[in-house]
Amino acid sequence: MSLKTRLSRLAIAAILLSALPAAHAAAPAALSTQVSSRIDAMYPWLDGVYKDLHAHPEIAFQEARTAGKLAAEMRKLGFEVTEKVGKTGVVAIYRNGPGPLVLVRTELDGLPMEEKTGLPYASHARAQSDGRDTFVAHSCGHDIHMASWLGAARTLVELKSQWSGTLMFVGQPAEEIVSGARAMLDDGLFKRFGKPDYAFALHSWPLAYGTVGYNAGPVSSNSDALEIVFKGRGGHGSAPDKTIDPIAIAARFVTDVQTVISREKDPKEFGVVTIGAIQGGTVGNIIPDTVVVRGTIRSYKPEVRAKLLDGVRRVANASAAMAGAPAPEVSLQGRGGDAVVNNEALVQKTEAVFKAAFGDKAQRMPPMTASEDFSQFVNEGVPSMFFFTGIYDPQAVADAQRTNGKPVAFNHSPYYAPVPEPSIKTAAQAMSLAVLGTLGR
Repeated sequence: MSLKTRLSRLAIAAILLSALPAAHAAAPAALSTQVSSRIDAMYPWLDGVYKDLHAHPEIAFQEARTAGKLAAEMRKLGFEVTEKVGKTGVVAIYRNGPGPLVLVRTELDGLPMEEKTGLPYASHARAQSDGRDTFVAHSCGHDIHMASWLGAARTLVELKSQWSGTLMFVGQPAEEIVSGARAMLDDGLFKRFGKPDYAFALHSWPLAYGTVGYNAGPVSSNSDALEIVFKGRGGHGSAPDKTIDPIAIAARFVTDVQTVISREKDPKEFGVVTIGAIQGGTVGNIIPDTVVVRGTIRSYKPEVRAKLLDGVRRVANASAAMAGAPAPEVSLQGRGGDAVVNNEALVQKTEAVFKAAFGDKAQRMPPMTASEDFSQFVNEGVPSMFFFTGIYDPQAVADAQRTNGKPVAFNHSPYYAPVPEPSIKTAAQAMSLAVLGTLGR
């Protein structure tokens, strides 16, 4: 793409974004009605796609069937489709005159876990993950996202007389291991298909269906993996004085590292250090040579992230030094996703569209503490918005909020079971309206 073309596109995009209220204020209700009526009409198709995807999940970078299904559906809608971008990613382009290039992302992958919902379309799929056989399930709602992604694509094509620009619909692999977005970028996503002027993504969340949540600024966390090998001197369990016990060192670290959160981090700022795995030893009467500790570090702000990483490393070395043990091997290089930071101006414009369509069911909400590699696209300098849509019966959500109420299943639970129709319809409608808000004519 030439510099002149790029500048022209940016200029058009800036004008459209600044003029959004005037362009759409005349008939926001009419536009919302057109979108919702089309989604209602196509819902039987979306329901079939959703249940098929739900029953046949695939894990990160193994999403060949999933990618092929989305690619086939997008070709039927008239998109130019390229497969195997970033290993198993899909890029679908639809050109409709001059105007901004808008990216809409969905994820393709499921999780290496067993589904326990008992639904008639529940997954019984299995796969190889890290050298072991495992069940696979869509327990994070990526199947909802894919169905609504298709619904938004079809809606926008059907309403093409009302907008001008180019759609870039991206099916991203490996979101669950925060690797797919980077893989697509490294495979030339923006060089081959153009750098977007705006980008959108959504995520199902345990809210009441029919609701849309969003915010400006950070909406997800930074994520860093930690792996520490504590070294000792093994020996007989009856003679601990003849050993250096790495289990005791690891136990001290697990306790003491939390003081980085409680005594070093500003209590007003978000930060979490979680130890999720400790592996060492074979039997009860042998003190091992080594213990491996693995965990995750979460934060929103870069300065908090730096403080936590430094604190983890310092406490690990101090724990070993207190026992007279060799220095541990501390790996904090397994960098996960950066925080997704929503563009303030884009959120304000889209918020007006959401309020017109959903009323009080569209609300700002606090950022989630989980992580998302949609940030990789955002960090390329693309004004972006990541938002949330509800999936559960409103009464069930209300009951869960009462004292001693039954909680609803959270993302990654084996019982995560969105109510399909209202969840998919709301997500497809919200995404369609968000994109239309940037593609005026």
